[in-house]
Amino acid sequence: MTANELRKKYLDFFESKGHTIIPSASLIPRETDASTLFTTAGMHPLVPYLLGEEHPGGKRVANVQKCIRTSDVDDVGDNRHLTFFEMLGNWSFGDYFKKEAIEWSFEFLTDKENGLGLDHERLYVTVFKGEDGIPRDEESILIWQDVFKQKTGFDAEVAGDDEMIKGNIKIIPLGEDDNFWIAGKTGPCGPDTEMFYDTRPEEGQMNGKFSDLVKSGRLIEVWNDVFMEYEKKADGTYEKLKKHNVDTGMGLERTLYVISGKQNVFETELFQPIFAKIFEIAGKNCESEAKSCRIIADHIKAATFIISEGVVPANVGRGYVLRRLIRRAVRYGKLLGIEKNFAKEIAQVVVDMYKDFYKELKDNKEKIFEELEKEEEKFKRTLEQGLRIMEKIKWLPVRKKGGWKKGEYMNKVDAKIAFDLYQTYGFPLELIQEELEKKGMFVEIEEFKEEFKKHQELSKTASAGMFKGGLQDTSEQTVKLHTAAHLMLAALRQVLGNHVVQKGSNITPERLRFDFSHPEKMTEEQKTKVQQLVNAAIEAKLDVIKEEMTLDEAREKNAMGIFDSKYGEKVTVYSIVNDAGEIVSREICGGPHVKNTGELGHFKLVKEESSSAGVRRIKAVLE
Repeated sequence: MTANELRKKYLDFFESKGHTIIPSASLIPRETDASTLFTTAGMHPLVPYLLGEEHPGGKRVANVQKCIRTSDVDDVGDNRHLTFFEMLGNWSFGDYFKKEAIEWSFEFLTDKENGLGLDHERLYVTVFKGEDGIPRDEESILIWQDVFKQKTGFDAEVAGDDEMIKGNIKIIPLGEDDNFWIAGKTGPCGPDTEMFYDTRPEEGQMNGKFSDLVKSGRLIEVWNDVFMEYEKKADGTYEKLKKHNVDTGMGLERTLYVISGKQNVFETELFQPIFAKIFEIAGKNCESEAKSCRIIADHIKAATFIISEGVVPANVGRGYVLRRLIRRAVRYGKLLGIEKNFAKEIAQVVVDMYKDFYKELKDNKEKIFEELEKEEEKFKRTLEQGLRIMEKIKWLPVRKKGGWKKGEYMNKVDAKIAFDLYQTYGFPLELIQEELEKKGMFVEIEEFKEEFKKHQELSKTASAGMFKGGLQDTSEQTVKLHTAAHLMLAALRQVLGNHVVQKGSNITPERLRFDFSHPEKMTEEQKTKVQQLVNAAIEAKLDVIKEEMTLDEAREKNAMGIFDSKYGEKVTVYSIVNDAGEIVSREICGGPHVKNTGELGHFKLVKEESSSAGVRRIKAVLE
């Protein structure tokens, strides 16, 4: 089965179950999505609907979502980690729940005509064992037992606390770290059930601890069904939700290698054409140079998709991630002996592979090639600079603890200096070690790892402050401030001009932070006028009107929004209209909002300052 066939089979299956097929959202999250630089899962673009908003496609939707995850970028090169991947997903917004979701999961995995035709005897599932005041998910256990019995005649048994799989055990209860899902500290959440497949049946009957079998690679997760039936409160307690949702996810790459009988994702058609191009360029076989080839293939593929969304290499944010991916790929290309620029050639293969399903690659291919070429040239100069710095690095004479003759000394390099070469110039640890050894120097690996750990912690802290966007929760005060942001954007455009567009936001129960395009500092008069306009709209007690329409209709109605792949065929538009029938505000937005502006209270602009070049930032509150 090819990747295109898998995508089609999945979507056709769930369309037959009454699901509306929606397009992949952008890799760049909308303002109402979770606080992340990129879309990391199929559920991210759908958060407003999981929180209660009505989806234009109805209560059942399914799609193939392109995703980027960078938390494991340094692990890419092994047999399973990827930066870019696709997530097959189906969702229920208050419609079907556990029974249907589990039955359809089993059907799609095992049905030979309409599904993947996997062997049910090689299928194992996990469920939530109960923790933190939430009981064990007995309902899912009973459903799975019934499914196995009805579909296969097999009596599926449940593992004990030792998590041992033997005999007829097919169901393994695990704790909240494995089988309980929540997007943040509070909000909708619930248990999940995960499906695993035995990739090595030739090793005989399954007999061992679940975690060990997963770690060894014999059991591979292929699907996850999340059942959102609780809401976690600020005090740590859980309440049952009136409306239950289902959120599922199946990794396309992982599923493809499982059903094709391969050993890992890199053996599938999604990587083999890229490896062939690398062999053509480098003359090196990717079987013998697996790590370098995998890094190059993964990173250039991810970079190709990111650039197609309008991101360019930079020193901050998404641009920094993109820059790091390109440079790491180029560096590993040099380890293969590639001296010429090659990223563009790899990207051409990626475009050819995915262009029929993701048309933005074809539409933006020249931009993709241009940015890759520019960054590759720039990195060459950076590498040269880094090598010159290596000639000047300081060292300390120390005795090696092992591997040298007694009394022999080597020159130890400060781990901070070595890490700076990694962070600033893109030197991988392998290159640093290689260059140091030429000079009779070394760096303690554990000290280097400690510096890396410090960097990770700082990055997490920075990201938490710099890159959060949209609503941080759905509390009453946050929803009020979200609605006030609509009024403020309209007021800014009225006072400053139509060049003003939203560039980002972060809304908590305490305050509204809003970034917008404007070339200069606002005057006191302008700030006062914006504040007056917002409060006038609040005092007028105007209705907030919600409408569903096509993108073309939204354009015709002059709704504010970015008309690209961030949106599906239908969108939700919120309008605020005064008594004279004039549009005060009209925006494409996922919500949620108040019903009437009179609910907001008094709007106060607290601070206005620079955010970045050409972008200003406002902080405001409701009193």
